[in-house]
Amino acid sequence: MRKLNKFFIGGLLTVFVLIQSLYIPGVNASQPSVLVTILFTHDMHDNLMSLKAMQGDEITYEGGYARLKSAIDLEKETDPEAILVDAGDFSMGTPFQTIFQSDSPELRIMGQMGYDVVTLGNHEFDYRAEGLAESLRAAKASGDKLPQIVQSNITFPIDENGSLTPTLSDLKSSLEDYGVKDYVVKERNGVKIGIFGVMGEDSASKAPMSEAAFKDEIGNAKRVVKILKEQEKVDLIICLSHSGTWTKKSESEDEILAKEVPDINVIISGHTHTKLSEPIIVGNTVIGSCESYGKSLGVLKITKSKGKDWELNSYKLKPIDESLPEDPEITKLITVFKDEVQNKYFDQFGMEYDEVVARSPFAFQTLEELSDHHDESTLGNLISDAYIYAVKKAEGEAYEDHPVAAAIVPNGTIRGTIFQGDITTADAFSISSLGIGPDEVPGYPLISVYLTGKELKTVCEVDASITPIMGDAQLYISGMNFTFNPNRLIFNKVTDTSLIDANGEATEIIDSKLYRIVANLYSAQMLSVVGEKSYGLMSVVPKREDGTPITDYEAEIIYETQKGKQRELKEWYAVVEYLKSFDQWDGVSIIPAYYSDTQGRKVVDDNLNIIAILKNPNPIAIAVYIIVLILLSVITFIIVHFIRRSKKKRGRGRRKRRK
Repeated sequence: MRKLNKFFIGGLLTVFVLIQSLYIPGVNASQPSVLVTILFTHDMHDNLMSLKAMQGDEITYEGGYARLKSAIDLEKETDPEAILVDAGDFSMGTPFQTIFQSDSPELRIMGQMGYDVVTLGNHEFDYRAEGLAESLRAAKASGDKLPQIVQSNITFPIDENGSLTPTLSDLKSSLEDYGVKDYVVKERNGVKIGIFGVMGEDSASKAPMSEAAFKDEIGNAKRVVKILKEQEKVDLIICLSHSGTWTKKSESEDEILAKEVPDINVIISGHTHTKLSEPIIVGNTVIGSCESYGKSLGVLKITKSKGKDWELNSYKLKPIDESLPEDPEITKLITVFKDEVQNKYFDQFGMEYDEVVARSPFAFQTLEELSDHHDESTLGNLISDAYIYAVKKAEGEAYEDHPVAAAIVPNGTIRGTIFQGDITTADAFSISSLGIGPDEVPGYPLISVYLTGKELKTVCEVDASITPIMGDAQLYISGMNFTFNPNRLIFNKVTDTSLIDANGEATEIIDSKLYRIVANLYSAQMLSVVGEKSYGLMSVVPKREDGTPITDYEAEIIYETQKGKQRELKEWYAVVEYLKSFDQWDGVSIIPAYYSDTQGRKVVDDNLNIIAILKNPNPIAIAVYIIVLILLSVITFIIVHFIRRSKKKRGRGRRKRRK
């Protein structure tokens, strides 16, 4: 009887274990795969409202957080356990950035939309350490639901006294107070998910005023992944990477990250605004990217069965367009923030958010077209002309003693375009929206510097040679024309340059002469990159009028006077002033036909003729040609020497055979 009881109890335990195995994921080989849904965005750039887009000849609207929220809700109906993340640059790009410090609309509205985890991009540092610190404090003080922020490779360099600067110390404290972490662990569908964030090398280089520094993302990622696997025992690892993917595999930071840190299962790739219609697979790592401005919602599903690695189940980019309804609660919140932008920012300039400042009879290039083409831009022409117009207006009679020879606009600072039809204050602001000046008022100010004629020619070479390496470096210049041949040797592509005077006449550029140049504060600060990108072969050193190198760029800011008070001349304001200056029709300024076509400011001479490619070499090209000739001579000598030795050996062989 006792043996029967033992047998009965043993049988019950066996049955119990078998039953339990049916309900524990991964224990039973027949158990269906565990599925995790990842909803993602990146590079939203403050596009809370829908933005204009062209569909053929028709203007449509895409993006917008109210429609994005509807798309998110639809996906969560299918999988309520879906996790929602963002890979950085959620701020900077529209007028909503003007209340970044005071109201933190980005984090607060993302919290309301249900974002679980986000990371920081380089543009979150546009208002410097102090600006980000204030934004984080404003978000925390609001009491609103907020997303978790992860950022694992930020560091805080100490100064020569062995301490943090007051602003950097403030940033460090605000990050801690908000609760920013290296990583977080979330659970979805019984799966432990480790999520961490990194800033890539290129991204970090574009935050020159952040004061912070960023450790090597690969070494740092290995550190965090080790913790997640060995200490947190997570099942799945997601990296929110503000590094990006690039066409050239050897430079594609997130593909390199996936290769070097193979235990990362998913990389959500921000920074480069890449639209990956199909994910990139590197080993067992899935890389997803859904372009920018909230125009798409990324939906990535991965599955795991017992004894197998995580595998891609499905991937899609859901368009955020007019087919989606606008979520009423998010719409209401956006309206509140829009009113704050008006009250706290545009009121001080005497402008209305929706005020029509001009009208265009034609459309300008889209941002995609600007990035895809290395040539002259009508939009770049208008913006650079606006710089000179606004400086001349601000300085009045004093301008005649110090006229501007050229104005320079980098492609990377253009954040919006002009569509056919009415242009509002908000539209114009979004064209040149970035940055902040020492006055702590949003918007980069214009500054005045001096370059030698030789350096001015080098600026043209920067456009011609560095743009293929770094697209943001493409330059649009008012006041001068230049021609380049893309087939010529790098750093020797420019074949002709000339200044264009007020009468439209071409004049020679004198190498030793100093010329006054206008650019925005950021562009001038980034001129030091020229030497780095050209491996020290080219140099541009901005100077004061007396020829001494500039050490404090903020001392060169141009000011305008409004109502008896001086204020920084903001680049976006220069654009608005210029748009308002054109002849009017029915009380509205009309952009002239001049800007409907290019004007020969940048001519691409795609000549493959050997003479056109080699003629008029500069010192860099001459040095390269000499090195090549020396190498060819050495190779020729070695070949001739080898042939002679071979002939002698064959001759000796024949003589031996005769004997």
